[in-house]
Amino acid sequence: MDIGTFRGITTLLIMIAFLGIVFWAYSKRRKKDFDEAKNLPFADEDKRDRHDAGHSKDSAHSRHDEGDKNS
Repeated sequence: MDIGTFRGITTLLIMIAFLGIVFWAYSKRRKKDFDEAKNLPFADEDKRDRHDAGHSKDSAHSRHDEGDKNS
């Protein structure tokens, strides 16, 4: 087995792995999971908005209120 045959086999194996990943990513069974994943950044904002709604805008948070003793 010379180096050319080895490189050809390696290229073929990498191409098969790549095509396998592509078919896995675009399969219909994965659609629901990927739809949930694409909305994750917006879910963080919803949690942050609900957390911020619990605090009134008039209450100022000082460094002392947050537990920082260096102020």
